[in-house]
Amino acid sequence: MTHFESHVLWNPAWSALRGAAERVPRDVARFHRSMPGFAASPLVPAPELADQVGVRHVFVKHEQERLGLPSFKVVGASWAVSVAVAREVGREVGREVGQAGFTTYDDLARAAAGLRGEVVLSTATDGNHGRAVAHLARLLGLGSRIFVPADMSEARVDAIRGEGAEVVVVEGSYDDAVRRAATEAARSGNELLVSDTSWPGYTEIPEAVVTGYSTIFTETVEQLAAALGEDAGIDVAVVPVGVGAFASAAVRALASGSCSVVSAEPTSADCLWQSLASGERVVVPGPHESSMAGLNCGEVSLAAWPLLQRGIRAATRVSDIEAVAAVRDLAALGVATSESGAASLAGLRRLRLDSRAGSLLRPASTVVLFDTEGVTDPASYADLTAGVQAGTSRTDAETTGVAGRA
Repeated sequence: MTHFESHVLWNPAWSALRGAAERVPRDVARFHRSMPGFAASPLVPAPELADQVGVRHVFVKHEQERLGLPSFKVVGASWAVSVAVAREVGREVGREVGQAGFTTYDDLARAAAGLRGEVVLSTATDGNHGRAVAHLARLLGLGSRIFVPADMSEARVDAIRGEGAEVVVVEGSYDDAVRRAATEAARSGNELLVSDTSWPGYTEIPEAVVTGYSTIFTETVEQLAAALGEDAGIDVAVVPVGVGAFASAAVRALASGSCSVVSAEPTSADCLWQSLASGERVVVPGPHESSMAGLNCGEVSLAAWPLLQRGIRAATRVSDIEAVAAVRDLAALGVATSESGAASLAGLRRLRLDSRAGSLLRPASTVVLFDTEGVTDPASYADLTAGVQAGTSRTDAETTGVAGRA
């Protein structure tokens, strides 16, 4: 096994999940489209990257902005808040609503108005999910309480506070913040926990987050058909992984038939990679100090794991060096993102170097990279991309050299 292959795991439990996409509720996209200011994120063609990896098409689904936020997270968080508020209203009148959210944003806003002064939305975050929950709370006139790990950048913390949230800094890792948020919500009696990761006894809201993300994949399929024709399909989808909620949504929406879903994680926070290798959920102890801040998670979500175990075709783990190189190369293509968002490109390059990659990356293949956030720290981004000009993306030989230094 080469050095490169040691960072690619071909999932021994993988199986094609035929019919999985049929389980996505149709009313989710309708709810999102009813939100003021909601619009599809762009699907950016990247022929330079296609040439580098030897496939027909590469597209970047660029989650640079959703409802004014630089990340896809609000797509999942908004549906989860809809479900959580519906459950809270239902509980007050003795009605069980399960996974049903509101049909429109206006319906959600009317219901939330009756909870003002009584309910606070809360969650743990390593950045974007917490900001999304805080943003939604502000829009709905509710308070928010967001738990963050001590090593989160000041720019991310300030962005959450800018949404009007109370930020609670937890000594320790993201996983420590998750445990603290759960404990505080159970103790307070007025905190409505909207977590995107799950544990025994708490799965319905994280599952709603995953369901919310389905809108992104609906958009992608529609945009690809518009670009390449109605018969166009995705052969390989590469997704960054933190706790695995977004990746499990990708599996559910895309891994039915010919699409292979490939994951990308930091080498220092490779909880999915380790779990797939072991055949069970594995905790990767912190501290997780990768520059891919949104992916610094040590444990796969309980709700996400069953789909990931069967639906991830291959897992990759990438270094900070590779992620930074990917940020710069995407900047050269006019795509502004962070190390977390660029992990998908770094993962594709890892996969390309594996001797078995030819089974997925064929000359006729269409690859979609899911770039899951825009620029969250402008000062850091300016430093990382200093000297980069559009149209100057590097050759495959140069990017291979970067991977070799990992």
